[in-house]
Amino acid sequence: MKKIQILGTGCKKCQTLMENAKMAADQLGIQYEMIKVSDIKDIAGFGVMLTPALAVDGEVKLVGKVAKPEELKQYLA
Repeated sequence: MKKIQILGTGCKKCQTLMENAKMAADQLGIQYEMIKVSDIKDIAGFGVMLTPALAVDGEVKLVGKVAKPEELKQYLA
């Protein structure tokens, strides 16, 4: 099971990235756990200074961008 983490404080961009990641994961048919990381200290712990960001299994894949589901599939596959 993949662990998909959305890093952000809860802004509209963060919500959109989460929705797009869910859509991409569902289209790929993978099992996943979606986790919202909103604490600034936890986000900084990833080395991320710009949100929204996407981490997969603890590894940061995307920073400061709301990617479309098609683009996100490459990070989740």
